[in-house]
Amino acid sequence: MSKSLFGYGLTTKAIATSGGWEIFDDKFKEYKKDEFGNSLLPINKFDAQKSELEIPSPSFPRKHPLTIAAKNLISEYDYFSPKTNAFKIWISGTNGKTTTTKMTQFLLKKYGSDMGGNVGIPLANLDLNAKIWVLETSSFTLHYTNYAVPGIYALLPITPDHLSWHGSMAEYEKTKLKPLAKMHEGDVAILPEKYVNTKSAAKILTYKNEEDLAKLTGISIKNVNFKVPFLMDALMALLIEKIMFDKADVDILNNFVIEGNKLEEFYDTRGRIWVNDTKATNIDAAIWAVRRYKEKKIHLISGGDDKGVDLHPLFEEIAKFNPEIYAIGSNTDKIVTLCEEFNLKCTRCEILTKAVDEISKNLLKDEVALLSPACASLDQFSSYAERGKIFKEAVNKILK
Repeated sequence: MSKSLFGYGLTTKAIATSGGWEIFDDKFKEYKKDEFGNSLLPINKFDAQKSELEIPSPSFPRKHPLTIAAKNLISEYDYFSPKTNAFKIWISGTNGKTTTTKMTQFLLKKYGSDMGGNVGIPLANLDLNAKIWVLETSSFTLHYTNYAVPGIYALLPITPDHLSWHGSMAEYEKTKLKPLAKMHEGDVAILPEKYVNTKSAAKILTYKNEEDLAKLTGISIKNVNFKVPFLMDALMALLIEKIMFDKADVDILNNFVIEGNKLEEFYDTRGRIWVNDTKATNIDAAIWAVRRYKEKKIHLISGGDDKGVDLHPLFEEIAKFNPEIYAIGSNTDKIVTLCEEFNLKCTRCEILTKAVDEISKNLLKDEVALLSPACASLDQFSSYAERGKIFKEAVNKILK
């Protein structure tokens, strides 16, 4: 019998270092061996009858011929969970997962925690002897996870995202709630209030907003140095620490530094403010960004790969603040049409660097230029990080 990996990305490559795997990927056209002795095979060589387990890359298509044929499909969470006694914290939701995960690790590292998952660190690279695993958990991973269970499941608010992958909002939402059915008595789930009636043996704590999270933690919001949208992330991390160790180290967390590509403010040579929020790859993240600057005239760069999501809710909200839109990406036509529908001024740019040039012609010192696309980047860039890098480079080329 053989062990199979589907896709040859960060997660599966890390697993493959142990050797002894057959790895199937669309880009493999002929049989080869990698440096660890694994077999690299075209997908038509997969034999479900001879494979004892199959682990896909987290975002591997759920309707791919390999996943349809597989009979023993599990996630990396399922594979590594029995190999460690670490207490497992899963952090999910639509926005804020990465920041909340990093904040939680910042607070818990003194207790012997390690951090991984969708944050960019495969579970194969984590310390199996760590006391705690803090895992950013995507909907893709949850879809493929069938056995592993968290001790604490922290769920941030859910809004439409990855609908082209999941098929519908209902399926996306169902996937986010999937862990609750397998959690045990003594486990804890922190959920948006709308999911209070979800069946689970775990103790369920619910919240509507930041104030609710602060009350659950027993702290005052005024003592937390982070603003919306990072305030909820901070309070969730503090609540996790409170549940585990009956303390919430606000002073320690206030020293945490927010990573780049999230509401990252900088100035051009003319002293005008620009904001790199390239990681805003969905509607909710972009709405929060626009709200943050609602007191200023906003020049908003919007567009990219919308992942099949209806953008009407985005425009219904941001129209209240009358931003000027600069449309980019593969859904430029859709953005332009929505601007016409909501009577918003729009410049068709298609390319990010052109959007920067067009904004620079109009931007005044008391206004803000905001890259918060509400869409993924892979239509034109290798990642959201590359999109942010090109954005900042273009701004830095602006002459006085």
